[in-house]
Amino acid sequence: MMSDSQRSLSVRLSRRGERINHNSQSSKDAEAGFFSPTRLHTDYTLKKIWKAGFLRLLLVGGILWMLLILFALLFHVWSCQSSLSFFSAICNKEGRLYVMLDTIGFVPKPQHRCPIPVAYDPDKVLLLSEKTADTIVRNLTYVTEDESSKSQFPLFGGNISWSEREESFKLKPEMKVHCGFMPRGGAEMSSLDKEYVKKCRFVVATGIFDAYDEPHQPSNISKRSKNLFCFLMVVDEVSLDFLRKNTTVRKDVEGGKWVGIWRLILLKTPPYDEPRRNGKVPKILTHRLFPEAQYSIWIDGKMELIVDPLLILERYLWRGKHTFAIAQHKHHRNIYEEADACKRRKRYARPLVDLHMKIYRYEGLEPWSIKKNTVSDVPEGAVIIREHTAMNNLFSCLWFNEVHLLTPRDQLSFGYVVDRLKGAFKVFMFQNCEYNSLFELHPHIREHSSKIEWVKSLQELKGKGESLKESRGGFGLWTPYPGDLDSVELPKVVRTSKAG
Repeated sequence: MMSDSQRSLSVRLSRRGERINHNSQSSKDAEAGFFSPTRLHTDYTLKKIWKAGFLRLLLVGGILWMLLILFALLFHVWSCQSSLSFFSAICNKEGRLYVMLDTIGFVPKPQHRCPIPVAYDPDKVLLLSEKTADTIVRNLTYVTEDESSKSQFPLFGGNISWSEREESFKLKPEMKVHCGFMPRGGAEMSSLDKEYVKKCRFVVATGIFDAYDEPHQPSNISKRSKNLFCFLMVVDEVSLDFLRKNTTVRKDVEGGKWVGIWRLILLKTPPYDEPRRNGKVPKILTHRLFPEAQYSIWIDGKMELIVDPLLILERYLWRGKHTFAIAQHKHHRNIYEEADACKRRKRYARPLVDLHMKIYRYEGLEPWSIKKNTVSDVPEGAVIIREHTAMNNLFSCLWFNEVHLLTPRDQLSFGYVVDRLKGAFKVFMFQNCEYNSLFELHPHIREHSSKIEWVKSLQELKGKGESLKESRGGFGLWTPYPGDLDSVELPKVVRTSKAG
């Protein structure tokens, strides 16, 4: 039998052998490192578990994020319909939710151009045989003499009092309003031009004042439209001299002046000091300048018409039974936001723009919201398409009176007059991207500039600064207003567009 000492030695040798074998295996595993089959299997399992968990986390997070966005959009839509002012206030561009959604890219950006669903053949367009009936205002006449003008310098737009202005917004079947063209006020046409425009029933009109633009010839005009429309370009003396020096001005047998397809209509004696305000005469008062016209399309001098005008009338008036169409502004719907942009871009004296807005605010003009049931309060005024009905003519007169009395920024006045007429005036506002598909936009030859654009305070317009004031326009800004404008606080504006 084995002795105790031999048994003990055997156990120790056996244990030592196991340790040697274990150390030998460990050294082999260490030498294999990351390439060990055991190690590879373990790492692969861990990575697989981690990857699956990460994907689940990512998927759950994405679903939660989409649900949050969907909830925010549904809440936004509901808030716009809410009768609670707190919720309805956030549905417009000033709302924080709108700004947040716009920031993360969930508010659609306006297109630059979009297709216009016009007919393709002008020869197949049917002309309307009857004018749109005048139902609210049946007879519109114009003030031709002011009692106050006997003692004051004659003004093209007349010496309109605040009470007369207020009365002009009260609709009646028979109405008589100020509408420019006061005796000795300027903007006279020659007898030759007056005779020519008497035959014009369909008009495409444009204007160049102070040599601000160069003429652009329309393209894609059908033979039928050339025979149907009068293409009239209204100019002042400065622009006519510029055209004579820089382009070909031809005369017809009767003495009429032409540049390409455009018949030049000279307005003698500019009615205003400010060229921008002079440009509003043919733009807004087209029905007074061309009294026989039934339809007109106004385009600013910087625009080149690239669509047949007959197709434009069919698309924007006749097809939808509209009588007045204008594009909506690309950036703004709120008049107060547009006013802020005018000040930033120095389009008129900042304190006078504020005064203009204070008058509208005092008279109850609210910032645009979806509750107004209008597409926008701010148009893109470079194109106006209209039938010359009594209501449309009245609107044009009231719109022009605002431009005459206050600032020449007509986009600030348009929505105000629409608001005052309380739904009686119907306007079709189409997408701005369609406007960009009707015309080619060209740059101005130079920048308009007048000293009053740089005025920063009303103090600058006192004393020696009196000479900066316009002598024939904007009198409403200096006539005592029958209300406490000092107490008026303008709505806060959140700028929603750097370009605007």
